[in-house]
Amino acid sequence: MMPAPDQTQDHVVHAPHAPLTDYYRDEDDRKGWVRHMFDSTAADYNRIEAILGLGSGSWYRRQALLRAGLQRGMRALDVGVGTGLVARQAAAILGDPTAVTGVDPSPGMLQNARVPDGVVLVEGSAERIPFPDNSFDFLSMGYALRHISDLAVAFREFHRVLKPGGRLCILEITCPEKPLQKTLLKAYLRGVVPTLAKLASRNGETSVLWRYYWDSIEACAPPASVMRTLEDAGFAQVERYVELGVFSEYRGGKQA
Repeated sequence: MMPAPDQTQDHVVHAPHAPLTDYYRDEDDRKGWVRHMFDSTAADYNRIEAILGLGSGSWYRRQALLRAGLQRGMRALDVGVGTGLVARQAAAILGDPTAVTGVDPSPGMLQNARVPDGVVLVEGSAERIPFPDNSFDFLSMGYALRHISDLAVAFREFHRVLKPGGRLCILEITCPEKPLQKTLLKAYLRGVVPTLAKLASRNGETSVLWRYYWDSIEACAPPASVMRTLEDAGFAQVERYVELGVFSEYRGGKQA
């Protein structure tokens, strides 16, 4: 598919969505709540993600990274690495696991990461990446945009740690514009997946996490605003590629 034009809101955003008070009281509580949920559900995350993606997640992540320009010889950073789902595909493309570094604020996720030997895992956040300027050729983030506190700050950090000429790839699920498609996706993500998660997991909080997953998708800033915020952070040639009207790939580069 060709990159999708966006005709909706176009302004710089900070919080990816307003506080979701069914889960936490306010923005001050959000960070701790999100970290607790990912820490406590990390052991079951990959199992439920496979249900969510109907087994297609690995193939799709690999293709998205290739479309964004990841290639051998690069040094890649995966922000919000979680259990390593994107980092594994990056290591396979690069052919060198030592060329991949993952950063995540959740100790539970890092402890449950399944990555090839050589991939470096570091505790840190999108807003405070613990690496010097101009450290990486490629930066990815898989489905974590909705969980960070300040998009503008995070995107400036992404720009800072990329080398001149470096490439960016942010994967995210976007709320569909068509009412029927939105209704079906909501029924699946907020109804079917949490129910399956409750049956398949060892932690009762897993189903809560996946209900939150949909609610944060529905409330998230529109794609045009995400793109405008990337541009404001210094990224050039920002575009959004879309699969199935739902899977967004935000791409851009740091000028050489």
